[in-house]
Amino acid sequence: MPELPEVETIKRGLAPRLEGQRIEAVTLNRPDLRLPFPERFAARLTGARIGILGRRAKYMLVPLDTQETLVVHLGMSGRPLVESGDTGRDLSPGAFFQRFGRYPQHDHVVMRLSSGERFIYNDTRRFGFMLLEPDAALAMLPAFADMGPEPLGNAFEAQTLLAALAGRMVPVKSALLDQHVVAGLGNIYVCEALHRAGISPFRPGKSLSMAEATRLVAEVRDVLDEAILAGGSTISDFRHEDGAPGYFQHDFRVYGQRGTACRTAGCRGMIERQVQSGRSTFFCALCQS
Repeated sequence: MPELPEVETIKRGLAPRLEGQRIEAVTLNRPDLRLPFPERFAARLTGARIGILGRRAKYMLVPLDTQETLVVHLGMSGRPLVESGDTGRDLSPGAFFQRFGRYPQHDHVVMRLSSGERFIYNDTRRFGFMLLEPDAALAMLPAFADMGPEPLGNAFEAQTLLAALAGRMVPVKSALLDQHVVAGLGNIYVCEALHRAGISPFRPGKSLSMAEATRLVAEVRDVLDEAILAGGSTISDFRHEDGAPGYFQHDFRVYGQRGTACRTAGCRGMIERQVQSGRSTFFCALCQS
């Protein structure tokens, strides 16, 4: 599933071609994604002008001048893109895939823009979804109402993290994946940040000291910044809005690296894998304590 760096990468790539554009027509090629489309979805979008794109955790936010915001969750394989005209419509599905890296039958939402381009949402597995919510009610959406601070924002600091972990026996890795503690972190980047911080993923959250929390917050920020700079991580489905892959997977220190030597300076450990709360946890038992 795309995590915060992947969604941020897509948002930044789409912004120059979406912001300021008016949606002239909307075509829905099926009645739903993971969830049904909102009531009168196409009609409410048609004629709206797009504002400055935003992001909350793993959600992309497309504000409209109708005082509503289009909320897009990419699920496992969602891919928003902007494409000129009817490019490739005369090609067979196989030829289309060879040229554009996707199958046109999975273009589930198509919006014609005032620029003449099309904003397309393609999703092979259809685990993504779209909401259309009044701006005034956006913060009260169930997904957002009790969400923790953005890890790249000023509200995410050592004191905040320690307060969220106070008295909790839950493993620190599980706590960091809890969107109520911090918003947008996923399995890949939590594994990477904990390794860089030298903290075992299995330690109770309440056991962290102020020094460890300070170090962990800094490493979370650093690993996210580096991942965004690299365009995110492409493990299987993720692609940028232009079809390019991310490259941060080449810099993984622990994720997917079981059996390789630990990259921490002076450490002689090997990267191990354990299943933790149903997810793969990669770590070094020697330098993560």
